This record gives sequence, C-alpha cells and structure tokens, in this order.
Amino acid sequence: MNFQLRRATMYDVPSAAATLADAFDSYPWTRWSIPADEYLARLERLQAIYLSHAIEHGLVLISHDRDGVAALLPPDCPEPDTQRQEEIAELMGERLEIMFGAQLPARPENSWELATLGVAKSSAGRGLGSALLRKSLWFIATSPFPRVSLETSAAQNVRLYQRHGFVLSQCTDIEEGPRVYSMRAELTDHLRLGV
Repeated sequence: MNFQLRRATMYDVPSAAATLADAFDSYPWTRWSIPADEYLARLERLQAIYLSHAIEHGLVLISHDRDGVAALLPPDCPEPDTQRQEEIAELMGERLEIMFGAQLPARPENSWELATLGVAKSSAGRGLGSALLRKSLWFIATSPFPRVSLETSAAQNVRLYQRHGFVLSQCTDIEEGPRVYSMRAELTDHLRLGV
C-alpha cells in the first residue's frame, strides 16, 4: 500500500499521542514502568510530552489519518526541559526510580534513536509500521549520522526491525520486569540500495 506520511507538527500531538497510547496499551515496557492507576491516561500524557520534545529537537512522522507515528531523536538531542521532566516524574510516580534503575546498554556513539514507532490497533497488519520505518531510515541515511539504535520489549518487533536491516546487539532481562532487546543499524548502504 502507498501511505501518505508527513512530518508532524505540535497540532498533531494530541491525536498522535492517542494513537501511541492505543498501540502501546499492552506493551511490556509501559505496562511495567507506568503505574496501573489511570494507566491509559498516564500513558497518553507521557506520549504527548515525549512527542512534543521530539518535534522540537528531532523528527516525528505521522500518517495522513494519524493512525501511525514514528519519532526520531538525533545524536545531540538534549534531555527534556525541567518542566517536562517534572511532569514525567509526577506521571511515573513511584515507578520512576525503578524505571531509571534499570541497567540498559549505552547507545552507540553518534546514533539516532528510534524513540517510538506505533500503529493504532485498528490499522495494524497493513504495512503502515514498515512504511513509517522505511521513511525514518531514509531520513537518517541522508543525515550526517547514518546510524540508528532502538530498544523494544516486544519479541515480535525484533523480526520487523531485522527485516529492515537492524541487528540485535543485546538482550537485557529487567529484574521483575520485561526483557529489553537493544538493536542498531548502520545505514550507509540504504541510499545505494534505495531502501
């Protein structure tokens, strides 16, 4: 299918956050890290905070119907500002310290981060996620830093990313939490191959 994808603006944040909340409703990492009390409302607000940060400092791609979203952060991306960090801490509550205590591998040097990629459940299985991923990788491949890394806690996502050139670099089992798969891709051949 031919999906219409474009760069998101702040206007898109509420609907994009709702899409990601739907997509990540049962995602192992968010279910482990976000308090169960008002889980979906917290998840949606957290997505909105991170999306607005990514729009300001990186790239957010969204589908025409706003049913698919991808967010990319560049290697030199700053941390969220103080106001955002305070709101994140409030939303995470007692889970904040536990989440930040999880020991995950450091990101590769000069690597973009595929911070999130999600498709609404009603639009899943049509290739929208792959279309967003292809456009994201093309954008990164044309940048001065043609490499990208990501983390996922859904085993089925590993196969999707491998089909698009990612390699699994490490698996981390979080104590009383999910398994996290760290992946990376060098994109120097993506332009030559037309990916």
